[in-house]
Amino acid sequence: MKVFHGVAELEMAVNTHLGYSDWHTINQDQINAFAQVTGDHQWIHVDPEKAVHGPFGLTIAHGYLTMSLVPMLVGQVYDISGVQMGINYGADRLRFPSPVPVGSRIRAGVELTMVKPNAMGYQVTTRVTIDRDGGDKPACVVDMLTVVVP
Repeated sequence: MKVFHGVAELEMAVNTHLGYSDWHTINQDQINAFAQVTGDHQWIHVDPEKAVHGPFGLTIAHGYLTMSLVPMLVGQVYDISGVQMGINYGADRLRFPSPVPVGSRIRAGVELTMVKPNAMGYQVTTRVTIDRDGGDKPACVVDMLTVVVP
């Protein structure tokens, strides 16, 4: 875990790779729970018997499930001390280049791309790349926007 002591120290790290999260295994219970919460019960996610005969050979995680794990995974990579809070401001350029089959291990790589002043404090942009263990392409790439209030 990289800890930045205030925004000034964070600004000095722009255009650097901050590190990787721990590996997280996607299981069927997690996929089913996400389907229940979102109402997205497409068979490629929740029906292992049917999915065996589908395009992936087993169930896959929802893309938005993978995306929803970004805060947890990024929280393992870096933190900023000496600020009041960080607020999720949104995301830019969200892509799902490859599926995440059930049982996959994923992790986040984080690159700090921008820190700029805004009305509440500072907007911090990180490029988060979710890799799948053994995969040849990322599972998810997203530019995350966070407002940091000093």
